[in-house]
Amino acid sequence: MAGRFLWHVTRKLTLAATATGGGVAAVAIATSDDPATALKLSTAVPIRLARLSVTAATIAFDYEYSLWGLPEGSIERSKVKHEVHIRSARKLEELCFKNGGIYIKLGQHIGQLEYLVPQEYVQRMRESLLNKCPVSSYNQVCEVVKTELGGMPDEIFSEFDSVPIASASLAQVHVARTHDGQKVAVKVQHAHMTDTAATDYATVELIVNTLHRIFPTFDYRWLIDEVRETLPKELDFLLEAKNSVKCMDNFRKLSPHIADYVYAPRVYWNLSTSKLLTMEFIDGIQVNDVKKIQSFGMQPNDVAKIVSQAFAEMMFKHGFVHCDPHAANLLIRPLPSGKRSILGKVKPQMVLLDHGMYKELDLPTRTNYAALWKALIFADAHGIKENSMKLGAGEDLYALFAGILTMRPWNRVIDPSVDHLALQGDDSDRSELQMYASQYFLQISELLRRLPRVILLMLKTNDCLRSINSSLLKGSSLETFLIIGRVSSEAVIETHLLQNKSSLRRISLWLEELLLEVRLLGMHIALWLLHLRKALPS
Repeated sequence: MAGRFLWHVTRKLTLAATATGGGVAAVAIATSDDPATALKLSTAVPIRLARLSVTAATIAFDYEYSLWGLPEGSIERSKVKHEVHIRSARKLEELCFKNGGIYIKLGQHIGQLEYLVPQEYVQRMRESLLNKCPVSSYNQVCEVVKTELGGMPDEIFSEFDSVPIASASLAQVHVARTHDGQKVAVKVQHAHMTDTAATDYATVELIVNTLHRIFPTFDYRWLIDEVRETLPKELDFLLEAKNSVKCMDNFRKLSPHIADYVYAPRVYWNLSTSKLLTMEFIDGIQVNDVKKIQSFGMQPNDVAKIVSQAFAEMMFKHGFVHCDPHAANLLIRPLPSGKRSILGKVKPQMVLLDHGMYKELDLPTRTNYAALWKALIFADAHGIKENSMKLGAGEDLYALFAGILTMRPWNRVIDPSVDHLALQGDDSDRSELQMYASQYFLQISELLRRLPRVILLMLKTNDCLRSINSSLLKGSSLETFLIIGRVSSEAVIETHLLQNKSSLRRISLWLEELLLEVRLLGMHIALWLLHLRKALPS
């Protein structure tokens, strides 16, 4: 019986995926810049489809068969489910590596959705897919460079290192030197990515939709929708270059007080195309390399504050957010001006890399999101409920939404103590959060279905930033929460001022700003006393 079920699911998935993949492959061949190569690549489609279908079916069968008859909430079911999660994550990892391309990208997405998908998947994907991406051969790199720039690498550049310094799901980076002596980083798209991406996406989408019909509790359609929107943008390197310019313009115009502390590499437009991007080479330290940061005289706490403030400004004031801030995309270096703090400490500058994935928040969404974070920081239960509902969480799931944003249970979210949102970063925190994620899995799935996709990407961005903060500070910094509280509050006040510029409204908002400063001062004093109490011998 079990064998027949597995055969039925596999057959259904394979037939559906083959029909869809075949149709999309035909379109890809017809529209490709190199139809002959596209035709050659399309011959690998059936093998990739078969791998995908068999993997999806065996994972679905494993869950259905292994958990059959085990009571919900029982210790035995939790233990078996954990084991199935581990087996399934390993199978998914193997599929991603064998099929490459969009599959690697999808696996990386999963690895950054901590507590939104089972932890076993997150851990497996983080350990492998974020650091061990496939590398294109030098011949393939030469093919792309010649097609895009009209010559071989050693003709276009005076020097070109054949060994990449980094490789990701869609591209890899080589160090080179221009003919006028400038050291540059050349981002080269993996060969024929655009020819395989459409077919891969269509089949993955169909598999996920089919599995959802067979197993209604399996609902990750929102993740597929997100990849569908972001992948074409990430494959266009000229759009990435424009994003980096816009990001820096926003900091100079809208956040000049921290513009010097955020940087994006300069683009060499004459050596860039949609599939190849040449940028200024930046020698920096990966944001989670604490020892190296300290060896340059910089403080991890200062780095955490700059990262938090920069992304808070992007989310709440700019409405144009870098949504892939994992550790490899954030470099730290001493401030080039050499400026130091009052105490003589070296000031850090954050360098943003990989500008392919940005999200724009319209004014209502940005204002509601800022107001929600303001309410979270100040433990305002009414404000949390009101703004969560405005963002689509509903009256029944607003507390869960607050919990996902802060990784704290509701009783801690509304606790008035100054450290109510602090995470210690220890095993007890992790165990508690894993328990909640498992316990409310169905409710989390429903919440993700309701929320706008732009907010889903903000959740992913929050998870990335939380992971960076944890690496820098072994937990979370209360000062970074105060930064978020200030920036979100300022953004709400600025929006209200734009909507009503009357004299009475200006006075009201001035009083609101004054109250904000008083509240933040009180929280800073409370924070100082908390640090003092912890420092004193017990």
